[in-house]
Amino acid sequence: MSDAEALNDDDVLEIAERWLKEGHSVALATVVRTWGSSPRQAGSQLAIREDSRFVGSVSGGCVEGAVVGEALDVIGLGEPRTLHFGVTDDEAWAVGLACGGEIDIFIEPVT
Repeated sequence: MSDAEALNDDDVLEIAERWLKEGHSVALATVVRTWGSSPRQAGSQLAIREDSRFVGSVSGGCVEGAVVGEALDVIGLGEPRTLHFGVTDDEAWAVGLACGGEIDIFIEPVT
């Protein structure tokens, strides 16, 4: 399977493991809490490697881009972090959180 094909949560973890075996540095982002409307449910995951390649999804839109950027920092520093995204209804569509939802995403280095 190519990394671009439709994935389920287990596939994201399998690809992250494969990337590690290939010698890449990897971070895993996981949706840990949502409130209101959000594109992905708790437990959704995104695996990111040091060259910015990623598989899976935690939100979409600008949120996902911000998560990839933060994941690169997590890979570099080796320290996990939790991100919180919450927006007003006017801003929601621009960042991919319909109807003013909130989402917390935990990012950790994978070793």
